[in-house]
Amino acid sequence: MLYDEGGTGVPILLLHGLMGSARTWRAHVPWLREFGHVYTVDAAGHGRPAPAELRTEAFVADLAAATADIAEPMIVIGHSMGGLHGWMFAAEFPRRVRALVVEDMAPDFRGRTASDWAAMISAWPQPFPDARAVREFFGPVAGEYFLNSFVAGPDGYRLHGSVETFRAISEEWGTREFWSQWRAVRAPALLVEAEHTITPPGQMREMAATHPHARYVRIAGAGHLAHDDRPEVYRAQVTEFLRDSI
Repeated sequence: MLYDEGGTGVPILLLHGLMGSARTWRAHVPWLREFGHVYTVDAAGHGRPAPAELRTEAFVADLAAATADIAEPMIVIGHSMGGLHGWMFAAEFPRRVRALVVEDMAPDFRGRTASDWAAMISAWPQPFPDARAVREFFGPVAGEYFLNSFVAGPDGYRLHGSVETFRAISEEWGTREFWSQWRAVRAPALLVEAEHTITPPGQMREMAATHPHARYVRIAGAGHLAHDDRPEVYRAQVTEFLRDSI
């Protein structure tokens, strides 16, 4: 579940979003190696068994176990669900996190439901016969995201986890908030929000305002997959942050 992507120096841990995988970061690993020793990880429930209890704390405990052999404090970079797991990890294990990047994730989604979203996923025409079919169905950006996440088999491409698991992960976010864990983070942080964000209005700006060592960036024109939608802008912002943090 933990992949050594090479490089030397400060460990950099990349955490993917819901329904993503370690391969989500494939296009970004080469330039991130310029700043340290890069690791990626498949979250529990994504191509491997999910925790018995589908609570965020269980996923963070799984992440802590997976990275236990990385002795030096890490730079943790997370997208969406990975951003949440990243700041929860930083709050619980402050000595293990040197700096933190959170992309398009907020602390409070209470009241939202994943029922319509899960029904839409269940209706996808799986298996997709080939890579072209995936790109045509999802478009160029999301298509690459899912090609890097789906499992390729003899009959085509399928989800690498159950819709029920993905729905339960998302549904939990609609029942609680994570502000106290965010406020416990002491590591320097970069908060990256897409213009066409999934986050509730103003929350990522408020996250920056409540953290003495956080900076907020909004990427114009980007959707939720901002790191792939506007990769040059994302790279420039993260590069500047890493140069200040290492």
